[in-house]
Amino acid sequence: MKCLHGFLMAMETHKPYLAMLFIQFVYAGMAMFSKASINGGMNPFVFVVYRQAFGSLALAPFALFLERKAPPLSYDLVGKIFLVALCGITLSLNLYYVALNYTSATFAAATTNIIPAITFIMAVFFRMESISIKHLHGMVKVLGSVVCVSGALVYAFVKGPPIKFMNWYPSIHNEVSDPSVTKGISNMEWVKGSLIMLSGNTAWSLWLVLQGPIIKRYPAKLRLTTLQCFFSCIQSAILAIVVERNPSSWKIGWDVHLLSVVYCGIIVTAITYWLQVWSIEKKGPVFTAVFTPLALLITAIMSAFLWKERLHWGRLHLSGNLAYEITMVYSYDHNVGGAVLLVGGLYCVLWGKNKEEAMTEASEQRQETNGNCIVGEEQRGGHD
Repeated sequence: MKCLHGFLMAMETHKPYLAMLFIQFVYAGMAMFSKASINGGMNPFVFVVYRQAFGSLALAPFALFLERKAPPLSYDLVGKIFLVALCGITLSLNLYYVALNYTSATFAAATTNIIPAITFIMAVFFRMESISIKHLHGMVKVLGSVVCVSGALVYAFVKGPPIKFMNWYPSIHNEVSDPSVTKGISNMEWVKGSLIMLSGNTAWSLWLVLQGPIIKRYPAKLRLTTLQCFFSCIQSAILAIVVERNPSSWKIGWDVHLLSVVYCGIIVTAITYWLQVWSIEKKGPVFTAVFTPLALLITAIMSAFLWKERLHWGRLHLSGNLAYEITMVYSYDHNVGGAVLLVGGLYCVLWGKNKEEAMTEASEQRQETNGNCIVGEEQRGGHD
C-alpha cells in the first residue's frame, strides 16, 4: 500500500510535466498536418476558422456538463476573455499562418522557440515570475532560458554531417526543401514575414501570461477555454470574410484538409489549450512556455523513424506523403548538438523553478509555524 501511495503521489507531482510533454507531441503533429493542408491549397484564414469551430464544438459539451455548477460570468470578465482570445489566439494563429507565405516552414518553426524568452520577460514585467540573481536557482533559471533558446536556434539553422547509425538509405537522400524556399523569396518579403511571425509569437506569449490572472477570477478552466475558442472562432470568421471573398475557399471535402482541421481543432485547440490553462494554473506561464522547443526535437525523431529520413548532426530534410495522394513537403533543419543545448537549458529552467518552489514552500511553512507559536504563547499568557 505504501508503494502504491508513493507511486500515486509521484504521478500527481509529475502531472504538469507529462501534460506538457504530451502537448509538444501534439504540436509536432499539428505542424505537419497544417503545413500539408496549406500546401494543398487551403486558405490559412479559413483554416483557422474551421480549426477553432471544431475545437469549440468538442469542448462545449464537457464544459456544460462537468462545470454546470460554475459561477456566472460578469460582463466585465466576458469582455476581458474576449480581448484575451483576440490577442492570444486569433491574432497569434492568423499571423503565424500569414507569415508562412513570406518565410520558410523551417524559419517559422525555429522562431516559435523564442516564445519561452518572450514569456519569461513578460512574466517578470508583470511580476508573475521572480529573478533571484543572488541565489543559485535564480541564476540557473535565467541561464537555462538563454541556453534553451540558443539551442533551439542552433538546432534549426546549423548544418553538420549526417548521423551514420541512423542512415536508413545511404545512397539516396531526399533534398526536398520547403516550397517557400524553392520558389524564391525576396529580402523584403522575408523581413515582412519575420516581423509578422515575431508579432504572432509575442501575442501567444502574452496569452500564456494573461491566463494566470483570468484563472484566479474564473477557475472553471473548461468553460474558460471553451469561451476563448468560441470567441476566437467568431473573430477569425469575421477576419476571413473580410480577407477572403471567394466562396469556393470555404469548401472542404473528405481529404487532407478535413483531416488537418479535425486534428488541429479537436486535439490541438480543444485538448491542448485546456491542458495549457491547467498547467499555467499549477506551474505558471514560464513553465508552460519553456517546453515549446521540444516540438522540433520530437518532429525530427518521429520523422527519422516513421519516414526513414536521415538525421544530421546539423540538419534534417524531411518529406513525406500523406493520405489522399497529397504530398506534404515539410522542411526542418535539425541539429543534434543544438538539441543537447535545448534539453540542457530546459532542465536548468525546471531545476531552478523546482528549487524556487521548494524555498517558497519552506518559507511559508516557517511563517505558519511561527504564527502558531505566537498564538500559542498568547493563549498561555491569557490563562496565566
